[in-house]
Amino acid sequence: MRNLSIISQQTHQTFVNTKKKEMLLTTFVLVHGAWHSGNHLEPVAKHIRSFGHEVLLPTLKGNGKNDDKSAGLEEATTSLLKFIDKQGLSDFVLVGHSYAGMVITAVADRIPNSIRRLIYWNAFVPVNGESLNDLVPPEFLTLWKEALKPDGSVLLPYLIWRERFINDATHEMASSTYKSLNSHPLKTFEDKISLSKDPSEMTIGKTYINATEDTCFPHAMNWHPRLSEKLGFFRLIQLSGSHEVCFTNPTLLAEKIILGADA
Repeated sequence: MRNLSIISQQTHQTFVNTKKKEMLLTTFVLVHGAWHSGNHLEPVAKHIRSFGHEVLLPTLKGNGKNDDKSAGLEEATTSLLKFIDKQGLSDFVLVGHSYAGMVITAVADRIPNSIRRLIYWNAFVPVNGESLNDLVPPEFLTLWKEALKPDGSVLLPYLIWRERFINDATHEMASSTYKSLNSHPLKTFEDKISLSKDPSEMTIGKTYINATEDTCFPHAMNWHPRLSEKLGFFRLIQLSGSHEVCFTNPTLLAEKIILGADA
């Protein structure tokens, strides 16, 4: 009986190892939103990697601490294309959060054959000729003017961050994460995207992940379905959490991203 038990355990371990090898075929590129950098998504990436996947965390042009804050949407898009090329990536899953929805849409339009699936996580979905500013409530345009710095960047006031972006966090987490944010180039919000195909016309598989306690926008102008439906045919996955669920529940978000990429 003991030998049979050992054989059973070995068979199970062989099965697990085989599954892990299969999962290593999936490469995820997680692209951060405004005021963030790739490092902010490390807790999410760590959990995805625990399943055997590869995860890469680029920082877009304009979002590095010492970056030129006059960078626009094209510069941010080009920086991601260069990152993908440098890594020699193909057949990968491209994930974009919030502002990064603009960038991943532009990238998918240019290298559609390299991307296995697009995942928009509470992200903007533009059509040709739209800017991010075209997709936000008017009050945000006023906020940008009030928060504009001499270098052409903006930073959210703490009160907006606390009440509308990370509303499901403790005071300590809200405060510490706010201190880690980077000022963001306003030009990336103002630039209009140039696409040969709108997202609904793209043949790449698409997933929209919606955090149901995201209160960035008034609910009459919420992410889903107002923006998600612009994808055309897509898979919807929802989870409990704020716009910044990457901080408040990175494990759950990671699992939803994996689910969103599953064939």
